[in-house]
Amino acid sequence: MSKLVVINLEKGNLIDGFSSVTAQIWDNKTRPIQFTGSLPAAPEISETYKRFKIIYQSLYHGIRRRSRLEIEDVGLTNVSEVDFTEVSQQLQEQINTWLNSNSFRSIDQQLRARLLLNEEIQIIIETSDSLLQKLPWHLWNFFDDYQNAEVALSIPKYEKIKKIRKSYTNKVRILAILGNSEGINIDQDRAVLEQLPNATTIFLVEPSRQELDQWLWHKDGWDILFFAGHSQSYGNTGSIQINQTSSLKISELKNALKHAIKRGLKLAIFNSCDGLGLANQLAQWHIPQLIVMRENVPDVVAQTFLKYFLTAFADNQSFYLAVRYARERLQGLEDDFPGASWLPTICQNPAEEPPTWNELCGKISKVSFSWFNKQSLQKVLLTSLVVTGLLLGVRSQGIIQAWELKAFDAMMRLRPDEGPDQRLLLVTVTEADIQAQQQRQKSSLSDDALAQLLQILAKSKPKAIGLDIYRDFPVESQNSNLAIELRQNQNFFAICKVSESSKNGVLPPPEIPTQRLGFSDIVRDSDFIVRRHLLILTPDPQSPCKTSYSLGVRLASQYLAQQGIPLQINDQGHLQAGKVVFKPIDVPTGSYQQFDARGHQILLNYRSTKHIARQVTLTQILNGQFDSNWVRDRIVLIGVNAESIKDAFLTPYSMGTMPYKEVPGVLLHAEMVSQILSAVLDHRPLLWVWPSWIEAFWIWGWSFIGGMVALYSMTRLQLALIASAAITILYGCCFGLLLYGGWISFLPPAIVLITTAYILMSYNSLSSNQKK
Repeated sequence: MSKLVVINLEKGNLIDGFSSVTAQIWDNKTRPIQFTGSLPAAPEISETYKRFKIIYQSLYHGIRRRSRLEIEDVGLTNVSEVDFTEVSQQLQEQINTWLNSNSFRSIDQQLRARLLLNEEIQIIIETSDSLLQKLPWHLWNFFDDYQNAEVALSIPKYEKIKKIRKSYTNKVRILAILGNSEGINIDQDRAVLEQLPNATTIFLVEPSRQELDQWLWHKDGWDILFFAGHSQSYGNTGSIQINQTSSLKISELKNALKHAIKRGLKLAIFNSCDGLGLANQLAQWHIPQLIVMRENVPDVVAQTFLKYFLTAFADNQSFYLAVRYARERLQGLEDDFPGASWLPTICQNPAEEPPTWNELCGKISKVSFSWFNKQSLQKVLLTSLVVTGLLLGVRSQGIIQAWELKAFDAMMRLRPDEGPDQRLLLVTVTEADIQAQQQRQKSSLSDDALAQLLQILAKSKPKAIGLDIYRDFPVESQNSNLAIELRQNQNFFAICKVSESSKNGVLPPPEIPTQRLGFSDIVRDSDFIVRRHLLILTPDPQSPCKTSYSLGVRLASQYLAQQGIPLQINDQGHLQAGKVVFKPIDVPTGSYQQFDARGHQILLNYRSTKHIARQVTLTQILNGQFDSNWVRDRIVLIGVNAESIKDAFLTPYSMGTMPYKEVPGVLLHAEMVSQILSAVLDHRPLLWVWPSWIEAFWIWGWSFIGGMVALYSMTRLQLALIASAAITILYGCCFGLLLYGGWISFLPPAIVLITTAYILMSYNSLSSNQKK
């Protein structure tokens, strides 16, 4: 997207100086920025320009006659190209000395501070002073530093014309007037126009005034008006020779030209001599863009400029850069035609945006991509690949894993409430319940209390009962009925602990057979938060706990079996129930780059709710303070919720409270049971991640976006705003996918986006400072 700079030089002249000079920077996204300065008097520029013009005119006429002229009225004889070179250099030095004056330096510095070297810039000199209009503004050393900048002229009064809607034909409509060709070859101009792609050109060869007027009024309108022939300026107007006998003042075509402008005329090219007067007159009618020659122009120079300009412009180069390209190509002709590259001049209506060739065809909307070029793309591509590669290397070592997991926890806590799982009931043994039990053994739940509890629950017919309390001792002899109940109740399941060695393991209740045992082992991350669900493991031969399945798997399997859905190992060795396969995770898995992947682990997709299930205390059950429907056809989990019993864990939700609140183990087992049942019966998604190569591509993509943001942004504030918006979109994408079970990395893309954007912005800024 190009920037527009308008420098107003209305208040003053070269003789008296300019007491007030204003400069405005415009782009399509923000309101203009304006700053002021002044310029001193520079009468020497006026005198040097007069000398330049005399010498140029002498050389021009000499070229036409193939001889040198003597100019007696100013005392110059045998004018040479050496004289022209000297006066040209003198004029260039005087212009830059003038524009480097202290009073104007504030404007120059502001422009250089706010404009990037690689962005396209339209510099418009706004003045009605005829001498200022004739100066070669492209010699300002600003344009040496800003290679994508080009200068144009504008009168102080302009407005945007409300155009009549016209239908696009996917062709650029060109009206080409080939006027009086005496002494010039206009066939070359015609050949260039005929070769333009996607263009329809009507040629008027030495037309009459009536014929020209009629075509200008054509109902379909024109995109480009082209004139080749002889023209001249006098004051703020001019004339064109439309044939060998007729010369028209441009004002004599006023009505027709104003109608053509209203019909959509975007560009007029007067590839003829001395066109600034024509430009001033047309500017009064608010034509969007013109190209004229500021002085008399040799035929070869005019033809060469037209060829290079239209070739570049039709190749969808931006208007301003196409003019600069064609103008600079003329320097190669200056051995034979001195000053050729000084001649082409843009006259711009600042209220109008320069079109591209495709826009004239009606193919695309007005969006400028001048900032997007092959060199910039290569820079972004290389930087993004390097930054992504470094980040992936650091990430693979687990260096940022803890931060990634924290970001994941924060997203988990933001999910909408799902409500409790109605298939579960939690019976918690509180501190008060422990103290109330008369019989205290090795467990927080005595034989008498357990026997009474099971008897009460049996009346309401639960589908399964899980005891999340260690009982590594036999039932006492006086409670033989409890021992029988534990051996024979096929819906009752208990726990033991496998651990990593026999020293840390816990024996199961002697009365419970292995098929009704589930291990209680839980895997924690390095920050002690539980984010993974251990389903199956292979016990150490020395372990006192011989079961291979977790308590959650045992309870879910019992519940699903009564629904006619077996939970079993499939041919690939994965746990499966119905169509749901619980695929084990391995290193790496998403943000998990380093972890102990032993056993059959899956990611734990916590149910987003304040309470995983309805909870009642042991005392409430024993006293009958519950509804039997809370128990019927449900899984009942019995566990401890007391500070004196160290059975509590940190979860992603624990981090959302201060101080951190640990979750009783029975609630954690409830989460695990709920995950299995919800996945099979409710089609609730399990957490999934992308393969590593897709994750790498995802991260690189955001790094590339960061580079493009830096390329597009013109200031650090704009970079910060756009980067913030991009990160917000990134977070929204990650969170949206998480709602469907997708754990997509957020932190690595955010890091590479910011890093790439910062590197490229800093590089551009450094390059800009070095060139200053």
